[in-house]
Amino acid sequence: MQRLTRTMTRALIAFLDSPRSWRYGYDLMKEAELSSGTLYPLLARLTDDGWLESRWEESEFPGKPARQLYRLTPNGRVQAREVLARAQASWLPSSRTRLT
Repeated sequence: MQRLTRTMTRALIAFLDSPRSWRYGYDLMKEAELSSGTLYPLLARLTDDGWLESRWEESEFPGKPARQLYRLTPNGRVQAREVLARAQASWLPSSRTRLT
């Protein structure tokens, strides 16, 4: 199981805002207020651990590189809700947490 850090908490809350939607890293950086150097290693770990799935999307504009998208797996949604529910009582501000 992943160690729940504040960084991971921010990312999971962002994913749970729309748990079945594909998300770009850049959008997650803005929503979770994380730097790319913090977010992308976390996304890689969560993908390796089966919490996230990823896919590449080709750009519709010539010369632009493909972008990687991420979303929670079914197991990742369950795990994210469980770890955030356990953490909520100890240090998460309830006004920012959506566990549904």
